[in-house]
Amino acid sequence: MNGKQVVITGGNAGIGKATAIALAKKGANVIITSRSESKAKAAVDEIKAASKNENIDFVLINLVDQESVRKAAEEIKSKCPKIDVLINNAGCYLSDLELSPQGIEGQFATNHIGHFLLTNLLLENIKAAGNARIINLASIAHKSTRALNFDDLNYEKEEYGGWKSYSRSKFCNILFTKELARRLEGTGITANAVHPGGVRTEIAEKDANWYTKLGWIVMKPFMITVEDGAKTSIHLASSADVEGETGGYWVRSKKEWSNRPSQDPELAKALWKKSEELVGQEFPESKFQ
Repeated sequence: MNGKQVVITGGNAGIGKATAIALAKKGANVIITSRSESKAKAAVDEIKAASKNENIDFVLINLVDQESVRKAAEEIKSKCPKIDVLINNAGCYLSDLELSPQGIEGQFATNHIGHFLLTNLLLENIKAAGNARIINLASIAHKSTRALNFDDLNYEKEEYGGWKSYSRSKFCNILFTKELARRLEGTGITANAVHPGGVRTEIAEKDANWYTKLGWIVMKPFMITVEDGAKTSIHLASSADVEGETGGYWVRSKKEWSNRPSQDPELAKALWKKSEELVGQEFPESKFQ
């Protein structure tokens, strides 16, 4: 990956940082994103030290806020005329219902809408790289979601649940990947979704209620390391074996089946249309070719 340009959201910690270190060791130029400047700077120093690669930088972004996403996209584009690999790695878990600055349920806004918008805004720079790769971190948690209610995205009619909302956002990550792959057919750009495994991160310790935090802490000793959790993303970003592979759902570096509703092309198109409405911008199919 010598000289390849990689962008990793949430690269300041956990799976994202482990992925950044591994790809930097392979010679990639890496930009990580983070909500915190102090954490980003510390992570950049750590990635440089671990990889012996000085071509590491950061951009601040808060994926829950579309204005922050748009600002970050402009900064990334100015730093990276060509983007060879985009890894939409960042994610959040919220036990309680929170709304984004644009009035969208927080996990859906962060885990799906933020990455939907960022990817589309970076598309021209991704296309400029030629055979680029887009990797979206989903989760096996998607399997408990079987349908989407576009008329109640903020849980005004249905009771909110943290894990229910998280599952929905991961389900949307897969649908987004499927539609993105379809739109990019014939361009040489691939899009794939990843389940990293049950990874020992802090995702359910930051903004979760006390009993979710307790449960997560109890389970952590039985989970895999962030280095192991990053392996599938690293494989999809760097391996020649997956050249041309697109639209897949990957677990332990192998393609598997996501649940049947997440494979519905019409539902994927409907989610894309709704996502365009929520960001107030259309991304027509003609721009993908």
